[in-house]
Amino acid sequence: MPGELSRAAAIVGAAEANEIGYPKTPKTALQLHMEAIKNVSNQTGIPISRINGVFGAGWSSQIAEHLGLHPDYIDTTAVGGCSFEMHVHHALAAIHAGIIDVALVTHGENGYSQRATGGRGTGRARGGDPWDPGSLYSNPYGVTGAPSNYSHALTRHMHRYGTTPEDFAEIAVVTRQWATLNPRAVMHSKETHPEGGPITVETVQKSRIISWPLTLLHVCLVTDYGGAILITSPEIAKSLPTKPVWIAGAGENMSHSNMLEMGDFTATSAAASAATAYRMAGMGPEDMEMAMIYDSFTVTAGITAEMLGLAPKGEGFTLWKSGKAAPGGSFPINTNGGGLSFNHSGMYGMQLLVEAYRQLSGTAEDGVNGIAGKQTKARSCVVNGTGGSLSTTGTLVLVAD
Repeated sequence: MPGELSRAAAIVGAAEANEIGYPKTPKTALQLHMEAIKNVSNQTGIPISRINGVFGAGWSSQIAEHLGLHPDYIDTTAVGGCSFEMHVHHALAAIHAGIIDVALVTHGENGYSQRATGGRGTGRARGGDPWDPGSLYSNPYGVTGAPSNYSHALTRHMHRYGTTPEDFAEIAVVTRQWATLNPRAVMHSKETHPEGGPITVETVQKSRIISWPLTLLHVCLVTDYGGAILITSPEIAKSLPTKPVWIAGAGENMSHSNMLEMGDFTATSAAASAATAYRMAGMGPEDMEMAMIYDSFTVTAGITAEMLGLAPKGEGFTLWKSGKAAPGGSFPINTNGGGLSFNHSGMYGMQLLVEAYRQLSGTAEDGVNGIAGKQTKARSCVVNGTGGSLSTTGTLVLVAD
């Protein structure tokens, strides 16, 4: 039976910044936010002045000020790439409680442009704390950055389940197939990037090593991205020209902060956040027709598929290897090309939401967001974001109108 919050709010629009990926002129994070917000306002017909809830990963007060808003609800949850899935969860609750009726969830991150600007325009302080527990206790064990952390997870998965790097390379291959159907994907073609276009398992495995057993093509891109969605009450959703996508279920969880405290390198808190989301929706993994899964690395997507109940433990990669997740397959996954081949600014959770909305609203082939073959027939989608080092997770169950 669905929970009280199920379908108490809907995503009514989703838009991106005007230029994403590798812009010719460097962008600031704020520029990317503002472009996306303007675009989603134009798309839905909801004026910016009507927004009374602002949700951003550490950005909400700056965004509200820049827009001239005095919101009734302010959420700055910033726990990595899943922050935006959590924002949707919180907005659902706030709308259900009657606190707000129009929520903005926004993201802007200049992962690529900051190289040219020397780190300026990111909106965050730089540098780390040498007394942080991660610095004191993790570095001696070789877990000093995302690639080394995730290579530990892949190595453990291989040891426990007998999987291979080639198995996980299948995820990169299929995700690239989706990117070739998305003109905005960095790796859409040779025209968009010298290394773009189709790849093979051999291509993935022969790319340069990053942190064994992860090679370059097992790892996400680093790009610029701006994205925004608007969430409203059912009454407002039904009055708009855009199609609503209903939030049927939502859940969040965490297992650790420092990866040395992770109880099992092959299992994440997505199992718990998904259980909450499925329970609220009154649905289960067997009811899902599509998935948007955080793919900072191939191993992230493979393990998460197992946690979401979409495949048995140790067999997540088979969704891609079997062709089920590929264009034309029975269970499409990451239809925009994913963080591996479409875009990954550093925090990828917003890209998941934008693509899920487009697929479920039937707008993924509108001349900007895809070409023939990208739009699926899915009516339900499980969306899962991951933050930190396989640490925090936010899971949503979204359904078409």
